[in-house]
Amino acid sequence: MADDIVDVLIVGAGASGAAVAWSLAETRMRIVCLEQGGWMNPAEYPSNGRDWEMRQYSEYQLSPNLRNRAADYPINDDDSPIAILNFNAVGGSTILYSAHFPRFHPSDFRVASLDGVADDWPIDYWTLEPFFAENDRNIGVSGLAGDPAIPFHEPPLPPVPMGRMGEAMGRGFNKLGWHWWPSDTAIVTRDYNGRGRCLNLGPCNAGCAQGAKSSADVTYWPMAERAGVELRTNCRVREITVAGRDMATGVTYFDADGVERHQRAEVVIVACNGVGTPRLLLNSTSARFPDGLANSSGLVGKNLMLHPFGHVRGIFPEPLASHFGPQGSCILSQEFYETDLSRGFVRGYDLQVTRGAPPVATARAGVANGTIPWGQDHHAAFERTYDRDINIGVLCEDLPEEHNRVTLDPELTDSHGIPAPKVSYTLSENSRRMLEHGVARASEAMVAGGATSVHPSPSPIRYCGWHLLGTARMGDDPGQSVVNSWGRSHDVRNLFIVDGSVFVTSGGVNPTTTIQAVALYIADAMKKNLANLFD
Repeated sequence: MADDIVDVLIVGAGASGAAVAWSLAETRMRIVCLEQGGWMNPAEYPSNGRDWEMRQYSEYQLSPNLRNRAADYPINDDDSPIAILNFNAVGGSTILYSAHFPRFHPSDFRVASLDGVADDWPIDYWTLEPFFAENDRNIGVSGLAGDPAIPFHEPPLPPVPMGRMGEAMGRGFNKLGWHWWPSDTAIVTRDYNGRGRCLNLGPCNAGCAQGAKSSADVTYWPMAERAGVELRTNCRVREITVAGRDMATGVTYFDADGVERHQRAEVVIVACNGVGTPRLLLNSTSARFPDGLANSSGLVGKNLMLHPFGHVRGIFPEPLASHFGPQGSCILSQEFYETDLSRGFVRGYDLQVTRGAPPVATARAGVANGTIPWGQDHHAAFERTYDRDINIGVLCEDLPEEHNRVTLDPELTDSHGIPAPKVSYTLSENSRRMLEHGVARASEAMVAGGATSVHPSPSPIRYCGWHLLGTARMGDDPGQSVVNSWGRSHDVRNLFIVDGSVFVTSGGVNPTTTIQAVALYIADAMKKNLANLFD
């Protein structure tokens, strides 16, 4: 029965929840996962129809506030220059992610020691290295071994072809003497574990109908369910319940029919991302935890990091077939990743070379910025731009600051009456200088690569808040962190957190591979400590 006690209860079926479910399944414990969204049907993804670009701006919008699917919850991000983006379904935000998959650097775990800012993680790169590799094998990651910017590793599949646009930007980086390398990508370039290889359909960020993109619904969840994990969909968790001083008893949730239920559990694992996790903890109040569950440090919801993002578009004189291929994958430069104080800021960023715009987006952007007119000259101007453009994203490391935070909105609620998260975030002066430097370098690289016109966008980009990190940080000091070095709450002995909220620093790369490596590491630590898990 649904209300029987289970051994492990996981809240959230996205990147981290799926990885933990798979890893813990080998224990043969009874494991249940509650996901507020449902299964996606790849046959219904926009890429199956010619109107996919328009649908990408409606039911597959990046922002839940604009998308308004039944599984979504509203987010008050008015007090932030960066809008919060997520997706609620089995697979979570991996349904719509770009699958750009670079690893954190070793330095990202030692920022305080190396640069005198933020804090060091209680674990290091080498602790996670076997779990990075395990994750690469489990989901299918493509890449080229030997990148000098990071420790040697060998992805299981060959890299995504970079095409003529990648060659053009590679020549530009070479001319400037800057690092570049084909990016690791969570997309299978060969048939892999029953999944078909990438067909270069293009609209990866509207769901991959081919199943080549390594989203959690087509990678971890089939394996976890075969191993006996029970996944309940369309179940929205309201709060985690507690008994006594330091033990969780389970969760209260609304099932698919809107009926309020309570699921008891010996262990509760939260995997709701850096906004959803603090929202759940802050809404789980009691006499023992009047300020939110596991919040004796006062840090639940604080230190939110969002990766401010800059963008530069270049137009080239020759056709580059630039709209073909995975949207988020081509090459990246980490020339400016590590700290160089002569640049005027601490830490750094990477330059992500991504594909050109598809046809409707090309026309819309051209009309908006005046480069493609309506009327007689429209098609000629369109031809001078379409398939000749390249984009460079500037992804900046975001340092933790306590005033960047997630709280509960006093008025806004979701469809079940649960308080919505309110995000309060300001861009630091360090990030502003970093963005300015990165956009200038990206523009320089475009010119070196042969662009005839270069178009920087205002920074930071508003709709770039995919990477939700730091709001339930890990650490050895209970006064300065929410969970310990293996994800267990300092305050609640049977409560674990496994998503990006445990990050101490944000790095300067997309975080999903590191999120999943951390989740697998925490699951491994739990298995090693099963005999004394609550000691």
